[in-house]
Amino acid sequence: MRNVLKGLAIATILASPALVHAETVTIACGPEDDELEQCEKGAQGWEKKTGHHVEFAHVPTDWHEQYTTFQKQLSEKNPKVDVYRVDVVWPGLLAEHFIDLKLYVSDEVLEQHFPAIVQNNTVGGKLVAMPWFADAGLLFYRKDLLKKHRQKAPTTWEELAEVAKKVQDAEHKAGNGKMWGFVFEAKAHETLTCNALEWIDSVGGGTIVDEDGKVTINSQKAVDALTRAAGWINKISPPEVLEYGEKEALGVFLSGNAVFMRNWPEAWAKAKAKGGKLKCKVKGKCEVAVMALPKDGKDGKSTGTLGGWHLAVSRYSKHPEIAADLVKYLTSPEEQKRRAIKAAHNPSVMALYNDPEVLKANPFYRSLLETFTNPVARPWQVTGRQYDRVSSEFFNAVHAVLSSSDMPEDKLKDKTKDELKGLQKTLERMSNDGKW
Repeated sequence: MRNVLKGLAIATILASPALVHAETVTIACGPEDDELEQCEKGAQGWEKKTGHHVEFAHVPTDWHEQYTTFQKQLSEKNPKVDVYRVDVVWPGLLAEHFIDLKLYVSDEVLEQHFPAIVQNNTVGGKLVAMPWFADAGLLFYRKDLLKKHRQKAPTTWEELAEVAKKVQDAEHKAGNGKMWGFVFEAKAHETLTCNALEWIDSVGGGTIVDEDGKVTINSQKAVDALTRAAGWINKISPPEVLEYGEKEALGVFLSGNAVFMRNWPEAWAKAKAKGGKLKCKVKGKCEVAVMALPKDGKDGKSTGTLGGWHLAVSRYSKHPEIAADLVKYLTSPEEQKRRAIKAAHNPSVMALYNDPEVLKANPFYRSLLETFTNPVARPWQVTGRQYDRVSSEFFNAVHAVLSSSDMPEDKLKDKTKDELKGLQKTLERMSNDGKW
């Protein structure tokens, strides 16, 4: 009997597709060094488990260039890339080119992830991408500087501006002339759409286009939010912030020259050196903390724009079943836990926000669960394939407002009204009476 069972076990092993005929699948991970490193480590684990091999496709560094590259490859039905890492706003734009992962992923597995993200990745009833890691905008700050100058962490935008100015001015008097109060991402790019949407949504100003397809951007609340943000520049934010993306803002913050910074969760890992000490090129102890973004007054809303990256399988893959298995592995709770600890990649698996090891590596996760449960989404679902143009029109209008920050306040508000009025008309022309 023992020999029979042994023979059956050997026969089962030999029948495994992974071992009988190993295949090579190609994945387009992120271009960032740390993200690519974590993707490679995850792929190595899957290779050991299955016997298959993973290769890595070149990915452009620019967000728009990534999208256009992927769109071209998929439109040409190019089979060279099996798995694509897609931004949160791309599922609707590229859905026709991806397989339905519901064929490979059970409802039980999907229920482990944030419902809003699963819904985001479901287009026409098809699950076109699995959540890899989630993102939402957060506020990073120098806890040591606030303690030094006897200031509390701000909960409103008004408090942030006040505390930032006090600490900035005090540091200037102490001889640190390079210190700024607040850095964020204001270059004319998708990153500005994320920042500006947080400002506007926090005052109840809507999401540019509502769920019914109606353009809502031309509102007094949106005017107030953008005018306030423009008022930060040259006062608590450097003029160069108009050219900052995530890397530039983080660079200033890590150099010790900013009190507050808006960025994504993975900036936490980048702010940590080996041994758990925080990087900071200043003398003495530098302590960084993270919290939800400020709200508008006591009755306002603390909101972060939904971001994150997801994994989709190309319809033109020669090995869709094997590619789907790689996606399942890379998005599993075990793999998400590993990346959360090593790189602060925000999990989409909800249970990990109560995991002791994850919380030890990212202590701010516990208090920010609501931020990731109820983020503000960019209006890609309602605008569909026109989202890229909608976002471009929006961030260019916002950038024009921020670039006019040297105007007197009354003229700046008029400038903001004019920009949003023009943006409203442009988007309405695009919307086809809300049908997009």
